[in-house]
Amino acid sequence: MVGASMWQGTALAGIVLWIGLSSYFGVTRKLRSFLQPWVAHHVEVGTPVILRIQSYRLGFLDALFSGLSCVVSVPFYTAFLPLLFWSGHVKLARQMTLLMAFCDYTGNCIKDVVSAPRPASPPVRRVTATKDEEENSLEYGLPSSHTLNTVCLSGYLLHYVLTQTEIQGAYMNVLGVALACLLVALIGLGRIYLGMHSLVDVLGGLLIGLGILAFWLSFYECIDSFVVSGQNVSSFWAALSFLWLFAYPTPELHTPSFEYHTAFNGVALGIVAGIQQTYHQFHHDAVPRVFSSEITIPIFVGRLLLGIPTILIVKFCSKTLAKWTLPVISNTLGIPIKSTSYIPSLKGSSNGRKDDKLKHGGYLHKLLPRHEAFDVDTGIRFLQYAGLAWSVVDLVPTLFQYLSL
Repeated sequence: MVGASMWQGTALAGIVLWIGLSSYFGVTRKLRSFLQPWVAHHVEVGTPVILRIQSYRLGFLDALFSGLSCVVSVPFYTAFLPLLFWSGHVKLARQMTLLMAFCDYTGNCIKDVVSAPRPASPPVRRVTATKDEEENSLEYGLPSSHTLNTVCLSGYLLHYVLTQTEIQGAYMNVLGVALACLLVALIGLGRIYLGMHSLVDVLGGLLIGLGILAFWLSFYECIDSFVVSGQNVSSFWAALSFLWLFAYPTPELHTPSFEYHTAFNGVALGIVAGIQQTYHQFHHDAVPRVFSSEITIPIFVGRLLLGIPTILIVKFCSKTLAKWTLPVISNTLGIPIKSTSYIPSLKGSSNGRKDDKLKHGGYLHKLLPRHEAFDVDTGIRFLQYAGLAWSVVDLVPTLFQYLSL
């Protein structure tokens, strides 16, 4: 117990120290001044390559690459991962969720540190077939998140299938690697064809993704063991998630990247906290899987019909509760806040007022810059996705058990 508390405290203290030192020495600005010109130059000189690829313009290719981009997007994974949990593939589901959160944080941090542009449009033709793609186009370019995520998640899925299932043998190894490489190649080519990324962005996503995958395959068993049976897991992960909201670089201009990180950061916390509470009930290795006699197709369909509306209701309730409680807590502590979208009365203001009590608020406020107001939307978004993820692994399986699903 003492040993666990010691390394956990040391890790959290190290993150706090890094936040303070990186802010004091302007690490983000210095890295950006070094990296941004180099990346921007390669984005510009890579424009003829994009135009050459786009010269093979076909409606079929537009549909193919747009569809593939949707299949490997963050919203798709967010919708797909609950199905993995409810189908009985609980270890795969929790590992892919945590890996996705790690990929999202790492990739978006690098995007906002470098703050490098996407290919100029025009002359490049940018295809944004969905609202998600339109929002993605507002982010910076390097690295390509779709490429990075595809490398990591397809690589880990392949590793899981070849080591944790009965699908084994040299032939299957070669076939699996070939299919994973083909998917990565199609995604990378598609991002260039759609005008969303340049060649340097895709190569950056590929190399960073391989680095993350190598790290994850080396330590995922340790991470999984800690999540399911470690000490102080929920409290440590809550503190870690809170610090991750601050251990994030400030981009040159605002982009949606931080919002994506906040959402998946909340998802990771909700998954870890829920699994800690219910591992021996719903998430152990002997849990029945879909297509078995315990979870037939009709039962799995019933799970979906019950589970999906339930997690959406929990997400709505979590958001509503956070919108009510966070301003109250902020007022009590004297922390200045604003809201960019969720609370209209706080838009462009600090708690909606400018009185002396706010200006000379509590002790925590005195530690912070007086001119700066926190965006309460960050906390609301974090809590609503944490609530959603908790319901996926705790509340909904409890309902399944109660209804014999």
